Amino acid sequence: MASSSSLYWASAEAASPSIPPVPEKRIVVGCGGAGIDFLAEVAAFPKPNEKIRSTSWKVQGGGDAANALTCASRLGLNPRLISKIADDAPGRAILEELKADGVDTSYLVVSKEGNSPFNYVIVDSQTKTRTCIFSSGNPPMVPDELSQASLSSALDEARFVYFDGRFTDTALIVAQEATHRKIPILIDAERPREGFDDLLYLADYVVCSAKFPQAWTKAPSIPSALVSMLLRLPNVKFVIVTLGVDGCLMLDRRVEEVPELDEIEVDSVVELLKQKIDSKNTIPTCIPSKSVMRLRADGIGKVNGRLLVGTAEKIPASELIDTTGAGDAFIGATLYAICADMPPEKMLPFAAQVAAVKCRALGARSGFPTRTDPRLAPFLC
Repeated sequence: MASSSSLYWASAEAASPSIPPVPEKRIVVGCGGAGIDFLAEVAAFPKPNEKIRSTSWKVQGGGDAANALTCASRLGLNPRLISKIADDAPGRAILEELKADGVDTSYLVVSKEGNSPFNYVIVDSQTKTRTCIFSSGNPPMVPDELSQASLSSALDEARFVYFDGRFTDTALIVAQEATHRKIPILIDAERPREGFDDLLYLADYVVCSAKFPQAWTKAPSIPSALVSMLLRLPNVKFVIVTLGVDGCLMLDRRVEEVPELDEIEVDSVVELLKQKIDSKNTIPTCIPSKSVMRLRADGIGKVNGRLLVGTAEKIPASELIDTTGAGDAFIGATLYAICADMPPEKMLPFAAQVAAVKCRALGARSGFPTRTDPRLAPFLC
């Protein structure tokens, strides 16, 4: 019997014949955070000891992994989430919202005591920034709470496994089993965490926040840090660093031997690519290096690869509402793009566009587009 999710996408595609079919292998497994976001939009961030009123507010599901998988589901993938919540009112709301969005919650651990994770988010309408105050769930997830039978079932027929860096002990067990089954792994590297390195060494793909590469490698620049990451993580095929309004930067490893390959300093290549950006273009684009190069980071080493600079959409100030969840949208779109075998030149603008669409709504889930959203059509075809 066809699932409600499958019937939904079939009917959506029938109404939009120009949209390519969903990927054949589209089961993705995510391991990480799920919670509740309490969002308040204010005219300006409050000063100490000041009382202000919100201009709008919203309560909705949050958590990096839960958000990314929700986005991936709306784009057409079949996600399964490994996480932990409590049997409280927020926990029940988390489950209900994820199920409504087509995320398989069969592998969530529900604690009979404690509390589910939650996040206070203050969205400043004046500066277009958001401030988060996070409270983790209690008690935290431990490996013994994920049985071998559940782990095996979660990974059956999975095309991809994704980690947001939380529950590192449990995540490592999931990653080791995925590696044993030769299932590719994507990791969202937001910041260094205890035990995170062991997880990174199993990664096939890494998407980083702007601060992570240099914080983890101590390299003098982001481009040289990406070279350092590929040298330290020999299994990683590409690493992307997201840069907000400045787009993103991707280093795509190439293992083929190319004779007489010239060495080029990585920072200079990035600067040359940035010079090719058309400042008048408002939609996301990608500027790739033309060929494989031997990229050198002085004092660090050399790798063979291609560099790609991705731009972000220039969102009019009147349309920019909230960046909460923009990174999760980028991850969800990247998962879809890999499952759809998109080349990097197509993947980066697509992921940037999904993130840009999200920024036009308050909260993460409110802004995630569906696959049939006409704003995505030029990037899917």
